[in-house]
Amino acid sequence: MLQRAFNKYIDNFRGFSREIWILTLITFINRAGTMVLPFLSKYLKEDLHFSYSQVGWIMVSFGLGSMLGSWLGGKLSDKIGFYKIMIFSLLSSGIGFFVLQTITSYHGLLIAIFIIMVIADMFRPAMFVSLGAYAKPENRTRALTLVRLAINLGFAAGPALGGLLIMSLGYKGLFWVDGASCILAILIFWWKVKEKKKSKFIDKTNPDEVFTHSVFKDGPFWIFLTICLISGIMFFQLFTTIPLYHKEQFNLSEFQTGLLLTFNGILVFFLEMPIVSYIEKHKINKLKVINLGGLLMAISIYLLLVNNWVGILIVMMLFMTFAEMFAFPFSNSFAMSRAPKGHEGRYMAIFTMSYSLAHILSAKMGMTIIDNQGYQLNWFFMGTLGIISVLLGLWLIKLVQKEPARELKN
Repeated sequence: MLQRAFNKYIDNFRGFSREIWILTLITFINRAGTMVLPFLSKYLKEDLHFSYSQVGWIMVSFGLGSMLGSWLGGKLSDKIGFYKIMIFSLLSSGIGFFVLQTITSYHGLLIAIFIIMVIADMFRPAMFVSLGAYAKPENRTRALTLVRLAINLGFAAGPALGGLLIMSLGYKGLFWVDGASCILAILIFWWKVKEKKKSKFIDKTNPDEVFTHSVFKDGPFWIFLTICLISGIMFFQLFTTIPLYHKEQFNLSEFQTGLLLTFNGILVFFLEMPIVSYIEKHKINKLKVINLGGLLMAISIYLLLVNNWVGILIVMMLFMTFAEMFAFPFSNSFAMSRAPKGHEGRYMAIFTMSYSLAHILSAKMGMTIIDNQGYQLNWFFMGTLGIISVLLGLWLIKLVQKEPARELKN
C-alpha cells in the first residue's frame, strides 16, 4: 500500500527533460544561498545601527530594484535571449554580494541594494522563459511546480543555515555564502545546459498564435495581474504582520511561528505536485483553479478574526497552504500561456513585477492599518481584498471564454 502510494507520488516527477532538472537544481542552490534576505533588516538595525525609518527606506529601495530588474529581465530576454540574461544576472549579483559587505553608509546601501536587486531579479523572468524553451507544453505547469518546490526547499534551508553562519562567522559570512551560491549555480547551468533560442517542443494546439501585439493592450491580462497583486498582498502577510500577531495576540515564540511556516512548507512539498498533476490530467480550467485559491486565501485571512483560540492559527495555515497550491502554480502557467510568441519575456516580467509590488504594499499597508486601527481591521481589510479578487476572477473567466481567437490552454 505504502509502496504503491510512493510510486504514484514519484510518477508525478517523471517526463521532465534533463535541462529542467538542472534548472531546478540551480534554483535550489540559489534560493538556499539567499540567506542575506531574511536577516537583512536585522543586519541593518543591529550591526549598522540604522533607525527604523532608514531600514524601511532601504527595504523600499530593495523592492523598487526588484521591480525594475523584473521588467528589464523580461524585456532583454525577448531581445537577446534568456540564457545570456540568466548567466549575467547570477554571476554579477554574486560578485555584488561580495562587494555589498564593504558598504556600510546609509546612502551607499540605498544605492547598492537597489543596483544589486535590479541585477538579481533580472533572473526570474528569464528563468520562467527558459522553462518554456526546455519543457514540453503539456509539462510546463508541472515544470513550474517543480521549480516552486526547489524555491520552497531553498527558503526552508536558507534561514536555518544563515542562523548558523551568523553564530559562527557573523553577518559578513552571509554575504560570502550568498555570493558564492549565485556563482556556483550559474557555473553549473553554463556547464550543463546549452543555449536554445526557441523551444525544441512545438505546441501543436497553438503553433504560431499571436494574440496581441503588446502586453499593454491585453485587457484580460491586466485584470489577471490585479488578481495576482491582491493574492500577493494577502500571502505576504505571512512574513510581515502575521508573525508579529502570533507574538502579540497569542504569545508564540519565534520557534512556534517557525513550526507553522514549516508545516506550510511540508504540505506544499508533498501535495502540490500531485494536485497539479491531477488538475492537468483532468484538464480543469486554470482560471477557475486560481479563483478557488483566491477564495481560500480570503477565508484564511478572515479566520484570524477569531482571536481567542490559538488553534485557529493551524486552521488558518491549512487554508492558506491549499490556497497557495491552487493559485500560484497556475498563475505562473496562465501568464506564460497568455504570452504571444516572442513576447514571453515581457509578459513574465510584468507578472513577476506584480509580486514585487505586492511585497512592498503588503508590509506598508498592513503595518499602517495595524498601527492606526489594530489587527482586527487589518484582517477584515485583507480578507475583503481577497473577495474583490474572486469577483475579478469571475469577470476574467467570462472575458477569456468570450475571446473568439483563443481558448484558455489547459
